[in-house]
Amino acid sequence: MEDNLLRERDAVRRVDDVTAALDRLADTFVEEEELLTALQRVCRQVIHAVPDAEIASITLMRDGAPYTATATDDSAHRVDRAQYEAGRGPCLEAARTGELQQVRVTEVAHRWPEFAAAAAESTVVAYLSAPLVVDHQYHGSLNLYDTGGNSFGALDAALLDLYTAAAEGALRSTRRHQVARETMGQLRTALTSRAVIDQAKGILMALHCIPSEEAFELLVKASQEQNLKLREVAQNFVTTATQQRPSTS
Repeated sequence: MEDNLLRERDAVRRVDDVTAALDRLADTFVEEEELLTALQRVCRQVIHAVPDAEIASITLMRDGAPYTATATDDSAHRVDRAQYEAGRGPCLEAARTGELQQVRVTEVAHRWPEFAAAAAESTVVAYLSAPLVVDHQYHGSLNLYDTGGNSFGALDAALLDLYTAAAEGALRSTRRHQVARETMGQLRTALTSRAVIDQAKGILMALHCIPSEEAFELLVKASQEQNLKLREVAQNFVTTATQQRPSTS
């Protein structure tokens, strides 16, 4: 009876821990921040959400190749790197299959023999990795490593699953705002480019009494000869023409 009561109290404490971690995560998210900053917040807070976790990292896939976007310390980087070099391991399995991976170090040799030697040399005794998907460009896994002698249990896996689901929602919001900012920047650049190109065409048309199409062809030819972007050629031409304009005073 007493053991059951202790387990229930521990479960309640752990749920309280993950709730507090999620609250802190929500409080610190800023829509205008970069995705990497948001990923760093997620990585730091997950340690509080799953108390048995000692270190954490986030693996992302770039063109099929994994890399560690952020980690709580260098030891997490080393554990990740060993898996990347082996081509197998819990973080890669979670990223590739979309399924949570919960493994003791004694089970690694059976699951991923390529990673067994590196795992045996590490101080990590248990692995817990959950798939993390922000969008088609940013996806991978959120990885927890225990070096304290405990093994992750079913409750730890459930807490990480809950935390990851909430983190994905926050990260997707951050990513949408980042994409929107990038799109606005590209649009602003395009509009500026169009304006300066039209200005350069107008000057050429006035100087040489030529139609718009011929003025544009002159700019394109200069762009090819100078190996510069059309916008840069137009801006240089407008600047030079403006500086050479005779004074009216």
